[in-house]
Parts: sequence; C-alpha cells; structure tokens
Amino acid sequence: METKRKALGKGLEQLFSNEVINFDNFEKEIISEAKTNDILEIPLSEIRSNPYQPRKVFNEETLQEMAESIKELGVVQPIIVKKSIKGYELVAGERRTKAAKLAGLDTIPAIIKDFNDQEMMEIALVENIQREDLNPIDEATAYDNIIRMSGMTQEEFARKFGKSRSYVTNMLGLLNLPNNTKRLVQNKKLSMGHARALSKIEDNQKIDELATRVVVNSVSVRDLEKLIAESDLPKKNKIIRAVDTKSIRNSIYERIMQEKIGTKVKINPRKIEIPYDSEKDLDRILDILGIKIEGE
Repeated sequence: METKRKALGKGLEQLFSNEVINFDNFEKEIISEAKTNDILEIPLSEIRSNPYQPRKVFNEETLQEMAESIKELGVVQPIIVKKSIKGYELVAGERRTKAAKLAGLDTIPAIIKDFNDQEMMEIALVENIQREDLNPIDEATAYDNIIRMSGMTQEEFARKFGKSRSYVTNMLGLLNLPNNTKRLVQNKKLSMGHARALSKIEDNQKIDELATRVVVNSVSVRDLEKLIAESDLPKKNKIIRAVDTKSIRNSIYERIMQEKIGTKVKINPRKIEIPYDSEKDLDRILDILGIKIEGE
C-alpha cells in the first residue's frame, strides 16, 4: 500500500489518508509531479466517463463557455485518466473533456495514473462537491456508494470528507424518499430543505402529495416544516444510538496503527486485520512491527 502510494505521488497519499480531502491540492500535486513526457495527447474518442461519476446532468451553458475558451487558448490544464481495457477512463476533468469535444478537438493532453474502484469513486465525489454543487440526491447516492464499498462508518466518512456526522446522516436519509419526489429534487424543483423535511414522513404517498403541493404552490421550507409538524401524519422515529465506547476506542487504535504501518487496519472483536498487497508489503509491515523470522 505504502509503495503504491509513493509511486502515485504525494497528492494521492493526501487524498486517501484520513485527513480532509482537498481536490485542488490533489490535482495540483499530480500535475506538478508530472514530467514533460508524462503528459500525452490522447484521442478524445478513446476516453469514457468515470463509471462512478455522481453528476448525471452538466450545465450546457457552462460547457459552451469552456468550449469557446478552449478554441481560443487550448486546454490549459491536462486531464487525469487511468488506462482501461479499451482506451481510458476519466479520473479528473470531465467538463474539460466534454468542452474539448464541443470545441471540435480530436485529442486532449492527459496524465495517466492507476486507481482502484474505490479511489475512482472518491475522486469523482470530491471533485464535484468541491468544484460545483451536486444536486442532493446524486450527492447522497455517491455517499452511500462510497460507504458501502469502503466499509467506512458514517463518522469516518464525515471526517474524511469534511462534513458533520449529522449532515451525512441527513443526506443519506434522502435516499428513502419515493422516486417521484427524488426526481423533483434532482431537477431542482425541490430544495435540500424541502427534501429533508419530507424525509421525516413515513407515508410515501403523502410525501409525493406534499412534494407536488410545494412545487405547485411555491411553499417555503419553513411553511412545509410547520405543516408537517401540525399534521397527524406518521413520522419516522428517531433512532437514538447508545455511545459505544469500545467502538470509539477501537477507532482510535485503528487510526494510530494505520499511521504507524501505512495501511488500513480493522479491529474486530478479538481480532486485528491488517491487509497487505504483496509479499514485499508483508515484509515491510513485519519490519515496522519489529518481527524477525529466524533463518532469514
């Protein structure tokens, strides 16, 4: 793991640590570490979107403005891609790529790096939430995918992405909304505040009815909250979780061990899991732990 991170550069080491991620720093690091021959002109026809791109809709006016700039100045900053079985997958620079196609270019400058699926997912999310607001449903879906794939707790996810735990919990709660209401949120006909208020209601049919009422009558968030509070609609029960001091202690131990050996550590009841990538990586971990094998 540590060997791989060093090969990918300091930008990745910062991106995939437990620190709050800063996408601009990550991208600048990769570009600044690239040598001249690391930046290649690759055919736009061979590039496909990051399969984990959370953004489903791009602002056409913004893309057109970017395309006009590219016609005049060219692509100033290279995109970042990974090699795939056929061509390349975008890691960073989706809008630059789309704008370059609109500008009529055949190729685009790119830096090729290697990433796994979880890293691709995290990069796509970070670029979008730090560069341009995602709609709440796409953002919540991205949160859910990363948490499921990585096995992170909501607390770990919140810390890594610079969000509060309550914000993450509220976002994930939006995924329980009925599909019709989700589409209204995605199309920006309902705000995040409206969506959060509606997510507290148990009955999906009532949620859809209220969502339509909000759109048709331009009901404010405050008025919607008041309407829900005064109604006899069944509400979702708040789940009050007891603080698990053992879990908190284990999280602290995991972080300390991860910092020491440079790879993710998982502490389960009566078991510590330390994954490794290769025999060489295992030797590195054993050396850090001061474990020597007789005869070697």
